[in-house]
Amino acid sequence: MAHLLHLDASARSDSLSRKLGESFAADWKAANPGGTYTYRDLVAEPVAPVDEARVHLATQSSLNGVRAIEAMDEVAGTSSELATAWAATRPLMEQLLAADTLLIGAPMYNFSVPAALKAWIDRVALPWLPLQGKSAVILSARGGAYGPGTPRESFDFQEPYLRAFFSSLGLDDVEFVHTELTHARVMPFLAQFRETHEASQAAALDAVHALATRARAETPSRA
Repeated sequence: MAHLLHLDASARSDSLSRKLGESFAADWKAANPGGTYTYRDLVAEPVAPVDEARVHLATQSSLNGVRAIEAMDEVAGTSSELATAWAATRPLMEQLLAADTLLIGAPMYNFSVPAALKAWIDRVALPWLPLQGKSAVILSARGGAYGPGTPRESFDFQEPYLRAFFSSLGLDDVEFVHTELTHARVMPFLAQFRETHEASQAAALDAVHALATRARAETPSRA
């Protein structure tokens, strides 16, 4: 059956990235009534930053996927430090490997990703993690405008970074939905861009609906 893993990383409970994620999840659930939905709020339930023991885990297996997880169980039993590091890592690996589609609500913070999301990435980014055949949808809310042709296009380190991260693990099917100029709603000096922001938000909601429907059509059934 289809399996959606949904992560939120915004520090704001009413953020647009969260609202877009709620919309996607609702459409996905309606389209996949027998599917599995797993949710984690990376702010309310933060992932522990990596430490020396977690870094050491990355060098301890030449296997891949589920076999590597089983091998790491044995490695983790060799010291209390490795056991603690693996206990914080294993559940995240299992969630990621079980999912067909990964949905991430990721606002742009300081031209890149929130620390909460970076901690999750650092924790799961092991060289033997295979993500081939999966897809990812990144729902981004940005205070300014960073699209093609804008003055700050070159300041966008969010989308290129996430594409590079997932591609390094074999996941190249990554779709981005950006809501731009969110600060126009609250910052007077950007008031002239409110209509542009509203149009961007409406387009994002349309894109979310289309992608959630596509996820239903393309996700293979599991025995």
